[in-house]
Amino acid sequence: MSKSMLMVMTSHELMGDTGKKTGMWLEEFASPYYAFKDAGYSITLASPMGGQVPIDPNSLEDDAMTDDAIRYTKDELARSAMAATIPLEDVRAEEFDAVFYPGGHGPLWDLSDNAHSIKLIEDIIASGKPVGAVCHAPIVLKDVKAADGELLVKGKSVTGFTNSEEDAMGLTDIVPYLVEDELVKSGGKFEKADNFAVKVCTDGLLVTGQNPPSSRPAADALIALLN
Repeated sequence: MSKSMLMVMTSHELMGDTGKKTGMWLEEFASPYYAFKDAGYSITLASPMGGQVPIDPNSLEDDAMTDDAIRYTKDELARSAMAATIPLEDVRAEEFDAVFYPGGHGPLWDLSDNAHSIKLIEDIIASGKPVGAVCHAPIVLKDVKAADGELLVKGKSVTGFTNSEEDAMGLTDIVPYLVEDELVKSGGKFEKADNFAVKVCTDGLLVTGQNPPSSRPAADALIALLN
């Protein structure tokens, strides 16, 4: 039986009130997507509003275009799926073997406090199935509770986009949340590598990656949990 993977992405495309565009970071979708696809998984894409997921224009610049990102631009099937994601409220945890959240700055706005997302993760974890998130997407974990009522990340090794990485982007005062601060506040044991170096934490059913280069390694870690 092929495994069924749900990927949940942002619908948010504006960087605060800067007038600049944001959204999902392409590498953080493309690398995991092809890791799952090449492993033979069936993949379903969802977002808070459904429909087209906004892609951060900075992630389409030449220096951000990894092999997987280039593969995506030539993949009509993947691009069609990205344009027609299902609304998050229509997703049922029992239909999937795992869920993965790609980052980009968008999730800081529309997935950080999303009740449908929180319930989805709680249901997936309660079913003994794993959850992965990379870069800014681990923000989705901040209010998720475990079956015992404690915050899910409490006492767990986690990572995500660091305060120093956000500072390097010059966005510390623009974003609504700092991933590192929020995960620490929720009781997580936050681990980090140098800025933009690969870092993945696996703790129980939780897989988190620090930044875009950690996307494929985080996906591989999630696959390892499913095998």
